[in-house]
Amino acid sequence: MKSICADLVLQRMAPAASRALNWQLYECLRGAILDGSLPPSSALPASRDLAREVGVSRNTVLHAYEQLRAEGYVRSRVGSGTFVAATTPESFLSVGRPVADDRRESRPVRLSRRAQAPLATASAAPTQWGAFMPGVPDVTEFPHRQFSRILSRLWRAPSPELLTYSHGGGHPALRAAIAEHLRVARSVRCEADQILVTEGVHQAVDMSLRMLVDPSDTVWVEEPGYWGFHKVLQMGSTVVRPMHVEEGTASMKDRLRRGKPPRLIFVTPSHQYPLGSVMSLARRRELLDVARASGGWIVEDDYDSEFRFAGRPIPAMQGLEADAPVIYIGTFSKTLFPGLRVGYMVLPRALAEPFRTAHADLYREGHAITQAALAALLDQGHYAAHIRRMRVLYARRRALLMALISQQLGPDYLDPQSSNAGLHLVLRLPENADDVAIAQSAQAHGVLTRPLSRYYLRRGARRGLLLGYACVKEEDIEPAFRILKDSLAAQV
Repeated sequence: MKSICADLVLQRMAPAASRALNWQLYECLRGAILDGSLPPSSALPASRDLAREVGVSRNTVLHAYEQLRAEGYVRSRVGSGTFVAATTPESFLSVGRPVADDRRESRPVRLSRRAQAPLATASAAPTQWGAFMPGVPDVTEFPHRQFSRILSRLWRAPSPELLTYSHGGGHPALRAAIAEHLRVARSVRCEADQILVTEGVHQAVDMSLRMLVDPSDTVWVEEPGYWGFHKVLQMGSTVVRPMHVEEGTASMKDRLRRGKPPRLIFVTPSHQYPLGSVMSLARRRELLDVARASGGWIVEDDYDSEFRFAGRPIPAMQGLEADAPVIYIGTFSKTLFPGLRVGYMVLPRALAEPFRTAHADLYREGHAITQAALAALLDQGHYAAHIRRMRVLYARRRALLMALISQQLGPDYLDPQSSNAGLHLVLRLPENADDVAIAQSAQAHGVLTRPLSRYYLRRGARRGLLLGYACVKEEDIEPAFRILKDSLAAQV
């Protein structure tokens, strides 16, 4: 067998300048094992003998043998030699060729009742970029050079803490940077130990429900409201009560008298999603009173407050009162890029420690090196500079889209509730319009939008389209709008 092995190598190993000799020898022996030329349990020549017969160094043979041994193709016995393994690694990976027939899976698939409703009305779009996808920033403008330099520095000598599971609610430097940014930019009352870094807003909402809501509890949500809140709530067994955006404080008091007090109240006060209005100070204080009286909590989603194009910034609801019963959540998805998957919660002190502990156990924190890089981006001023630059860019795109709507469709199509902020506009439609069909028609021609009616939980939904302008180059806005206008003409 020893001479046969040498003959096989001499026949099969062709010189190849691009491959090292030890790698060529390894591939030659591996191929002979797989095709049966070297059968299971057969002995391989001693490294000195094979090296002499083939005309290579002994180290070349030793390296090839070691690689075969590491991958499980051969085994060694001290004092006996090297032998082909009885079972090759490939045998564990082979599942055989499937039989082609018309039979279907006979076992019925049973999903939980909680999963059925969200799946029936799934809202996450497969395409997330292009005119006029709402809620998506221009990711091509991300300061990738600065971020790349920071990451490269961290990767040169990363500490073990950056490469293993994390614990404590996020990288300390990022939590400190977020707290400082929110105090200055959003008038949020917080310290670094109140920050919990999450993988986006959805995880923050999920955490709030898991930690604070029992199955029979009542939750209030804005009507219309963010579909992501609706989906997470549908997966629980909570009692969801829509809270109309136009609802006055008097009707809110009636709501409390008529129903069970809310355990959580989900709101977007600085820029209502999706209509764009700003919650009045009276309404904010009323909600704070409701939360205190019921022992509940307000979840304030401040998703894109950095992009206000006129007037003074609107302070966060969380900072209105000391020790406000508010869980403030935010994200870098709108300011940097959604794929970063970094969001955060500002938790009241009584909730901070239990939330951190549960988060570490439920989700196994990680991405520490990315969080450290993001902290440096904030600390070095690159984040603030990026926000200033994008605010100017988005304001131009917003003005261009508004002008097209006003000139080509008429001012009645612009929703008067929209504040001068955010990353999208609401295009109003007649009551009899089918906004879902219009959105589908536009998508078939390469233009993305979302129907306003899908943001309502109950009947009587307003008809309209959400038009995102942030991720559309200025030269592409008018051509895309013409396509959208044709879809409108065919349906309205």
